[in-house]
Amino acid sequence: MTKTQRSEPAQNADERTMLEGWLDYHRRTLALKCEGLSDAQLRTASVPPSELSLMGLVRHMAEVERGWFRKVLMADDPGPIYFSDEDPDGEFHLTEKDTWEEAHATWQAEIEAARHNAAGFALDELSRGRSRFTDEPFNLRWIYTHMIEEYARHNGHADLIRERVDGSTGD
Repeated sequence: MTKTQRSEPAQNADERTMLEGWLDYHRRTLALKCEGLSDAQLRTASVPPSELSLMGLVRHMAEVERGWFRKVLMADDPGPIYFSDEDPDGEFHLTEKDTWEEAHATWQAEIEAARHNAAGFALDELSRGRSRFTDEPFNLRWIYTHMIEEYARHNGHADLIRERVDGSTGD
């Protein structure tokens, strides 16, 4: 596993560069929290009976990237990756067969799709898909801000899980 590089965005960047920079910062933070662990450690639930694990968080974020940047932004619904109607939390239901290699590759593919799709939109441009609650579209700025919040929240979870798994702490 290669060492993930992470640096904060420039303090004087334009708005889009800043939003994309912070989103990438938080994506890299989650990758750092997973670095150097075995598949078994990455599948380890933080505090049973919770099923929250680092690999589960990565799989969840693959689903979130897909949901916002494919389903909402582009109105393209390729379907879920890990969950189903029968198992709505499927991304967190890991077995011995689930590997970091697959979870990481899937997550990275969704990040690349997100970057590609977002590149075609201005910050104020409205999504092609609509909110399932209000039936209103979102602008790209809202999606970026929400994704930063989503990663930041889950990176807090990842901090606690990593400390529980091997005692590592850090930002």
